[in-house]
Amino acid sequence: MSDRLIMENYLLNLKSTVEVFVHGTLESSNDDVRCDLKKGLDEIMNNQKETYSLMTKCGFYDVSNVSNKEVEKVLNNVTKKE
Repeated sequence: MSDRLIMENYLLNLKSTVEVFVHGTLESSNDDVRCDLKKGLDEIMNNQKETYSLMTKCGFYDVSNVSNKEVEKVLNNVTKKE
């Protein structure tokens, strides 16, 4: 198994775990549990950011700037649909 595949799987697992922690935090009626879930959520989100940054550094993600023209084009398409 390649490093890229391992990191992609790890990133997908982190994203799935974030969803669980968000719902748990939102639904928790106990302040202590809610606090612990929020701390866990922050930790998972930090791991996601670190993993994404490492994947970008390794060339597994191609990050490029989008021109203002492209942003305007997308915004115009969105506003036309409303």
